[in-house]
Amino acid sequence: MTPAIEIREVHKRFGSLHALRGIDLTVGQGEFFALLGPNGAGKTTLINILAGLSRATQGCSRVMGHDVVVDYRNARRALGVVPQELVYDAFFTVREMLRFQSGYFGLRKNDAWIDELLHNLGLTDKADIYTRLLSGGMKRRVLVAQALVHKPPVIVLDEPTAGVDVELRQNLWEFVRRLNRDGHTIVLTTHYLEEAETLCSRIAMLKQGQVIALDTTHNLLSAHAATQVRLRLNPNRLPDVLRPLLATEKAGCFHLVLNDYSGLEKVLSTLREANVSVEELEVSKPDLEDVFLQIMGKAGKEAAR
Repeated sequence: MTPAIEIREVHKRFGSLHALRGIDLTVGQGEFFALLGPNGAGKTTLINILAGLSRATQGCSRVMGHDVVVDYRNARRALGVVPQELVYDAFFTVREMLRFQSGYFGLRKNDAWIDELLHNLGLTDKADIYTRLLSGGMKRRVLVAQALVHKPPVIVLDEPTAGVDVELRQNLWEFVRRLNRDGHTIVLTTHYLEEAETLCSRIAMLKQGQVIALDTTHNLLSAHAATQVRLRLNPNRLPDVLRPLLATEKAGCFHLVLNDYSGLEKVLSTLREANVSVEELEVSKPDLEDVFLQIMGKAGKEAAR
């Protein structure tokens, strides 16, 4: 089956800045895929190349098999992008904007789908209001509708829930899940890592223009599945023999990292022998945010060598 997105050895330079350094990615049709990284990692640059807003210095990219440079018309028809920035025409109503957007893709009779988008995104009562009069959250909903108006098989959501309320976030994800179940490929960038952990089956992590991790969400979490233990002790001291397990010490609590739950009994036994009592104890597994910080930290140390 033709991949939804195929990126091969993509480099992008802005003068002396090497923003993308040989990106290789393949996203299968029907995937819910996350593209994660800190600010400046190159996520938006990569999306702009896919959308035809920027051209790679080297390498090639395809959307549904269509080269984004050679076969740009079909590549852009196959792609819908929700950008980070609020981009809108202040002198058109919401419905007019969606009709114009439909026209860009040659869709003359698209009102039924426009009405469905307005309904699912909570914009029905705003359909005939000028976009300049909408709140920031409502404008972001309009951007989502614009990206979906031509029913693209591949949808890229670049920070779609930044600055929006909880209700919109829940409604948006319910709608996007439905699109994914219907066969649409979804690529998500977000700083809300709990969203990526819940929604995405596979994740790529970028740092300084390079892919430093690429795997299923399950595998990434399993590979960094060390047990975390938070302890508040009396007296407030950690025996020296347990110091190698110490990750951080914050707010009077010791945060230890164990290979598995079996190590917890050894920790408690050591504390008893040292006449140190446990006032508070919390055991947890790492979430995607913990994994992200570990991977980014490891990559930073390796780059500094």
